[in-house]
Amino acid sequence: MPMNPLRTIALALLLMAWLASPVPTASCTERPRQIVAMWWNVENLFDTKNEPKNDDKEFTPEGARHWTDKKLLLKQLRIAQVFRAIKTDREYGKYPDIVAFAETENRQVFAGTMAAIDRTSYTNDYHESPDSRGIDIGLAWNPATLKFTGSKPYTVTLDGGRGTRFVVAAGFAAAGQPFTIVLNHWPSRSFDDKWSEPNRIAAARVARRIVDSLRTRDPLAKVIVMGDFNDQPENRSVRETLGSSFDRKEVLRSNGRLLYNCWNDTASPGTYHFRNHWERIDQMLVSPALLDDKGLSIDKRSFRVFSIPEMFDRSGKGLYSTYQRGKFKGGYSDHLPILLRIDAAP
Repeated sequence: MPMNPLRTIALALLLMAWLASPVPTASCTERPRQIVAMWWNVENLFDTKNEPKNDDKEFTPEGARHWTDKKLLLKQLRIAQVFRAIKTDREYGKYPDIVAFAETENRQVFAGTMAAIDRTSYTNDYHESPDSRGIDIGLAWNPATLKFTGSKPYTVTLDGGRGTRFVVAAGFAAAGQPFTIVLNHWPSRSFDDKWSEPNRIAAARVARRIVDSLRTRDPLAKVIVMGDFNDQPENRSVRETLGSSFDRKEVLRSNGRLLYNCWNDTASPGTYHFRNHWERIDQMLVSPALLDDKGLSIDKRSFRVFSIPEMFDRSGKGLYSTYQRGKFKGGYSDHLPILLRIDAAP
């Protein structure tokens, strides 16, 4: 059963000094047997300040959401609790090596949230996007297990020149083996999914061009495409434009045309609960080179939707979100996180 938000806020105040402690740093010294990548739309991770250039006034103490430092701290504690659950899970036994959050407002609030996770030593990378609300994708990694080789944001051009979130490509190496992750938070289905579909197709084209560019330079490039696509695997933007398949053999035969959609490897109904139905809009797809059991690779047990009982509402059928119908609930998020375990054999 979800905890009382007021009691949790009181506990949070006692921990504020601890969260402000300096975070130790580390260098890439470990040779991991596996890399764990995490994607999570954390639902409106805003600071409490009004940024004049962004439409974020509702997430201020005086705004419609009455967003305060106490509420922000509670949200950060919720996120930290999920990370501790991953660390104590038998399948993982550690925090994720790569973390990507959707719906973060700025570098400061993202870095502060990551620093609050049991004082871990994550390093952060951040690109401020032209999104009208100011929400972006935050990226963090463990420098003890990964070498970061750089990142680049790619602009998605929508009709009328409206701004939206970047698609971000970030390069890493694990145990001396390079790979790239492509981070996405595609335009929403606001008003009508068919009306807004061209916007998501535009984002899918950008992601696909990045993958094609990487594979042109190296046909065996290991690429992971992850994000909140606001479309499901069967929708045109994912299935056709991005090039998604549930068939491993078809992906391996496709000469790089297709990506393997990891949703094929789980019976979980989804990550987002909308109108009493689960949706699989948060997704991870991989290039064929990650299916060949050579070097970095995944198997049929690598992908997982992660949750703990506290992340669900009292009915157990929906999610215990931060807000519901505009009212503060004090929960975790309106999405569940997804994890991908990548074997790092020499």
